[in-house]
Amino acid sequence: MNKNKRFLRDVAAIKKNQTWGISCDIVSCKDIERAEAKILGPRGTPYENGTFTLQIDVPKEYPFLPPGVKFITPVYHPNIDSDGRICLGLLKMEPSGQWRPIITIEFVLITIQTLLANPNTEDPLMVDIAVQYKQDREAFDNAAKAHTEKYAR
Repeated sequence: MNKNKRFLRDVAAIKKNQTWGISCDIVSCKDIERAEAKILGPRGTPYENGTFTLQIDVPKEYPFLPPGVKFITPVYHPNIDSDGRICLGLLKMEPSGQWRPIITIEFVLITIQTLLANPNTEDPLMVDIAVQYKQDREAFDNAAKAHTEKYAR
């Protein structure tokens, strides 16, 4: 398979930059460029001390098309569903999304890590979790922390 040079540079930059709480490695896959990333839960959140694994599938047209990113580790969050799909405009093309070819895999991972700390309850995938976040933050924090302890340790 022809390797996407931009994707290879993006993964190399993540290793070089050593951004706190983010790592990424290319994994072998016949049909698509794929990487496995790990992000640490942001400090001061119910996700703190958790390590979350994500799968990144990069289309041949990357960076002109966004990567497909999903959580492998289950996450209790308004913007992440039980299949690991992430509701994030950065991962979508215009007109509904904000993907731009200048965006890197590292920036995507930093943004997802930030989303863990700052859910967008106005555009949730999990409406019931978003309602809980808005109406009973303590119950949300307890549920997210318990979920993190169960799946992300």
